[in-house]
Amino acid sequence: MADDLWLVVGLGNPGPSYAGNRHNIGFVVLDELAGRVGGRFKAHKGRADTIEARLVAQRVVLAKPKCYMNESGGPVASLRDFFKVPAERILVVHDELDIPFDTIRLKLGGGDNGHNGLRSITKSIGTKDYLRTRVGVGRPPGRQDPADFVLKDFSATEKKALPLLVDRAADAVEALLSGSLEAAQNTFHVDPA
Repeated sequence: MADDLWLVVGLGNPGPSYAGNRHNIGFVVLDELAGRVGGRFKAHKGRADTIEARLVAQRVVLAKPKCYMNESGGPVASLRDFFKVPAERILVVHDELDIPFDTIRLKLGGGDNGHNGLRSITKSIGTKDYLRTRVGVGRPPGRQDPADFVLKDFSATEKKALPLLVDRAADAVEALLSGSLEAAQNTFHVDPA
């Protein structure tokens, strides 16, 4: 059992056509973390690109599944088994429709709230009890289908705020790795005035 190892998974869809989509914010945050550790993602046999590194003095595997969002569970289960990481040391970074853009929420467990990536992970690893860094992308305008909305790029206004949001989401991941969930929530659940 790798009691001191964390598996940090960013969710997204592979390929350049999805790169700027709201649904890919997990990949973007993982790229920021990769920059912080000075690492480059390399292919892993568990159908993911990974970096093994130290982040805030913790041993981590940063991972981006190489499959579509709704199949994320397979690679996460493979990596969990390969690195022998318990569910409570798995942290998933993902987009969240039900919180406003520019907002970050942290939690342990809970439902998938219609998020196909989370549904796949929960089914594949057999538990909901893993940490989540939820990055708000807001609700679609008017009657736009949420599935279409998350596969669209961020608006011009959102793109200006995106670097700060990604930076804060990466900080939130670091806070979860280095302290308690409650302490991290107390820091990141404060809405900007």
